[in-house]
Amino acid sequence: MTRRSQRRALSLILATSVALTQVTPAAHADPRPAAEAWQQSTSVRLQADGSLSDVLAITPDDVWAVGQQEIWDVWKNRGTIRHWNGSRWSEIGIRDATAAGNLRSLAAASASDVWAVGDGHDGLPYLAHGDTNGFDRVRPPGLRAGDWLGGIDAKPGRVVAVGSREKNGLIITGQGSTWTVQQTKEKGALYAVSSGFAVGDTGTRPLIVHYTGGSWKSMTLPSIPGGYLRDIQVDSPKRAVAVGGIYRGPGDISPLALIWNGKRWSRLRLPGSSEARLYGVTGDGKGRYWMTGYDPEHANVPFMLRCEKGSCTIIRGAAQKDRDSVRLQAVTYVADKGTVWAVGHAVDPDDQYTDVVESFVPKTSTQKS
Repeated sequence: MTRRSQRRALSLILATSVALTQVTPAAHADPRPAAEAWQQSTSVRLQADGSLSDVLAITPDDVWAVGQQEIWDVWKNRGTIRHWNGSRWSEIGIRDATAAGNLRSLAAASASDVWAVGDGHDGLPYLAHGDTNGFDRVRPPGLRAGDWLGGIDAKPGRVVAVGSREKNGLIITGQGSTWTVQQTKEKGALYAVSSGFAVGDTGTRPLIVHYTGGSWKSMTLPSIPGGYLRDIQVDSPKRAVAVGGIYRGPGDISPLALIWNGKRWSRLRLPGSSEARLYGVTGDGKGRYWMTGYDPEHANVPFMLRCEKGSCTIIRGAAQKDRDSVRLQAVTYVADKGTVWAVGHAVDPDDQYTDVVESFVPKTSTQKS
């Protein structure tokens, strides 16, 4: 395989942050772009061939991002943790000689209680805990080579990370020196977790497990053969949105978004019909959601969907001549400012990767479309 072919292949892998390119999430496009106040595109300035996989805003002056840099160099390839203090990005060190590989997900119980999860170069899942002074690796007992972790959630005194072990979903729960490691009864894998809900797939259908009555239990979902879920936003026990897609065959993927009303999960209608991809979701806690992704029909511009009251609209950023494509892999809502931040990577005509940070001020409900 040529270097260019390798880059094309990796682009698909990074799009989902997992090595499952045949199930890349998809979103439908809408020909009517919404008027949004997009800000200037920026970067955390990762080393060559870098990509960001998750972003988390605690306050406007306390924003975190994780990802991977120098993805083409086996010896230099490292995960990275970055922090925005309101005026600049800085790299936060990890005090661990084994080093992290790709870091996929972030969570925070407070400004001084931040967690990241991904791969370790030693073949074990990587869990890091810290704050702006640095991070330390945490090694929950019971994890073993071959385990995979893709999502994490943190509340005071309780951390939950999800992934897969062999053919089943994997859930680790705890903090400090006390951890439990368990597999789901269902086959498949879990990719994201939030407020007691974890999402993924069984390999043939979507999977959502819910922590209730002291245990994780599979929830009843609409029948969606080939469906999968990759991210979830939970506003309350009675309102949540999960996003993913439906795999119908090589290169044939349909979008999937499910809404929870406290009693049942139902499908959300997505606008248009195209090859657009959908990766992450966030919300303002009041019923408005943003979903990040990539639209090959407008490959070199940032792409999102905004959904509220059962209706979704496309929003786009500005095109840049030095970009062949832009993939926004994660998104977060900054409550104090009412802004939305998304991260991912751009690919130039030479297939070089550069991390990107996009932000915009959402259109208010009083503004006209």
